[in-house]
Amino acid sequence: MLTENFTAPGWCNNSHCQTIWPLLARKNLSIPWQRQRLELPDGDFLDLDWQGRQAGTEPVVLVLHGLEGSSHSHYARAMGHALPQHNFRVVVMNFRGCSGSHNRLVRSYHSGETDDIAYVVNNIKRSNPGAPLFVVGFSLGGNVLLKWLGEQKTATPITAAVAISVPFDLGVAADRMTEGLSRIYQKYFLSSLIPKIIAKNKLIELPVDIQKVKAAKTLREYDNYLTAPLHGFANAQDYYTRSSCKQFLGDISIPTSIIHSRDDPFMTTSIIPKPDQISDHVKLSIQNHGGHVGFLGKQGYWLDKVVPLFFSRFI
Repeated sequence: MLTENFTAPGWCNNSHCQTIWPLLARKNLSIPWQRQRLELPDGDFLDLDWQGRQAGTEPVVLVLHGLEGSSHSHYARAMGHALPQHNFRVVVMNFRGCSGSHNRLVRSYHSGETDDIAYVVNNIKRSNPGAPLFVVGFSLGGNVLLKWLGEQKTATPITAAVAISVPFDLGVAADRMTEGLSRIYQKYFLSSLIPKIIAKNKLIELPVDIQKVKAAKTLREYDNYLTAPLHGFANAQDYYTRSSCKQFLGDISIPTSIIHSRDDPFMTTSIIPKPDQISDHVKLSIQNHGGHVGFLGKQGYWLDKVVPLFFSRFI
């Protein structure tokens, strides 16, 4: 399991610097993604972006991005750069509506949606028989990953997993985003979510009060007015309660490393799981610094090193 500790440089040892600097500093990191459109049984589609060939025997790492992320997110591109140097092929699963095109159905993606990852994993396994398959999830994608692993119990069809900066309790995380400087991240997400849903509503009339969605000032309000009604939840709290991954950690049956920072500005330390809440297959790597999906170290980007090394142990 992952045992190496992270050390932040003196000039970037606060949570906001760790969170924002990689986003700015790595904006020019370019990956030659090759797109695969995967048709889904319900008539919708998912766009997968590959670094490396789509079929073969080399090990594959599936990347799950965070809220309003995509294969263009700095951490996804970082994995597309770092993992092939260790002979892994990389594929990013763009959640529904996150690949640059509106998805076809009224529904979209959310933190507890695990049917799509199950379908993608099975598709990759069929196309790559004999190739080890790993998954790394960031933020929302980490919550989806851990929830799915817990739901699978002993039937998990992958070799190992890493989850990074996970909002283990979605309600607590949503409320944290209304406090202090964390409000800038909430505003950032809403500035993407709301215009995108307004544009989609012009193509497909959504069964929600679009005026309330437009007026949402917090992520909890947005989830109350849009995410919950579109996906069968009674309200935002029902969505958070049923979709938070913390309750599924005890049922995970494959080697899983969870990397988390105590200074993550998206959440509080109270949501970090206790030892009796996780299975023996899960190990927590809790760092003092790192922000949210940051982990810029003294000698470069720490995740670029530890994620490939962790997966390499299982080849």
